[in-house]
Amino acid sequence: MIRSLLAGAIDYAGLFPPAALPMAEAARNYAAYRSGTDAWALGRFVVPTSRLAELAAAAELLVGERGGPWPLSALVAGDGAGDLATIDAFNARYASRTDGWAGVVDMIEARADDVAAATALASRIPKGLPAFVEVPVASDPVPLLEVLARHGLAAKLRTGGTTPAQFPAPEQVARFLRACDRIDLPFKATAGLHHPLRAEYPLTYEPASARGTMYGFLNVLLAAALVGVGGTDDDVIALLEERDPQAIEIGRDAIAWRGHRFTAASLAGMRTRFALSFGSCSFEEPLADLRSLGLL
Repeated sequence: MIRSLLAGAIDYAGLFPPAALPMAEAARNYAAYRSGTDAWALGRFVVPTSRLAELAAAAELLVGERGGPWPLSALVAGDGAGDLATIDAFNARYASRTDGWAGVVDMIEARADDVAAATALASRIPKGLPAFVEVPVASDPVPLLEVLARHGLAAKLRTGGTTPAQFPAPEQVARFLRACDRIDLPFKATAGLHHPLRAEYPLTYEPASARGTMYGFLNVLLAAALVGVGGTDDDVIALLEERDPQAIEIGRDAIAWRGHRFTAASLAGMRTRFALSFGSCSFEEPLADLRSLGLL
């Protein structure tokens, strides 16, 4: 059942904090994950557009890495003008390559802090190229989300970071989920989702790291599922704040949480149309934590 929820869900962001791995190490990790036993949960390799050439150079050195093009999600800056041209050139060179490593940017990620920025981005992004635009959620995100929906773009929710101030309140996350559901807008989540359930964790991998209360990816994904079936605001917030692994029951044909039941079909549908993926700088940690809790 957990596979219905997490199939292809984890976009590997090993280049980004708190992992911030060197390119060669991140590329080597992704190649190993693609052929590993947990490949079913692996999504795209997340890379800044400015580092695409560096990725290609590092991946070329991986002996035997010929298992089809790597799916890439490229971060673009500003209105995307220069970065989108770089992506076009990269795809022209590497997307259909058969005599060496191949990779294709089939998704982009950007940020827009206001309606004007979102509109400028939308005017430049080619139709048919999926794009996730991060929007701030401290204030009502609906005006920005409506611009994205009108232009066929998707939303991106930042659920954390390396400081406590970067974590939105549960009410803000619930409002974002509710708004996306109401206007039929897909989203991905990113940052601070290394663990299955909400709890206090170190904010970085440094030995003396400060600690903070982080969301779990199960909290966010199941809250999205609950929104989709008409859960109340109070229940959605309670699920985002859930810390007890015993409250989540993984059955053969459903996942249950405190009286709510999500079938495999409903979760697969939710993942296809609504909560499409989440970024994590670790691919191994989320799955290891699930196993330690007996949920995988």
